[in-house]
Amino acid sequence: MSRVNDVGGQAGFGALEIEADEPPFHADWEARVFALNSALVRNGVYRLDEFRDAVERMAPQEYLAASYYERWLHAIETLLAERGLLGDD
Repeated sequence: MSRVNDVGGQAGFGALEIEADEPPFHADWEARVFALNSALVRNGVYRLDEFRDAVERMAPQEYLAASYYERWLHAIETLLAERGLLGDD
């Protein structure tokens, strides 16, 4: 089944913008999301394939509007909620 993230070979997405000397993170929160995901996978809260699937399950309009690490945060929140580990507040 093709999902919104599977755009290989499709046209109409514009040119890639590649920054010279691009930093790994553009904001502090992105580094925290990266570290949080790494810790959750390392501690067995979920597996990396589950994380990838959670990213790919995003609604198409949300996926296309989100940045790379916004997709990661969405996946983390989704997986924690599905496991009952996300607080109510």
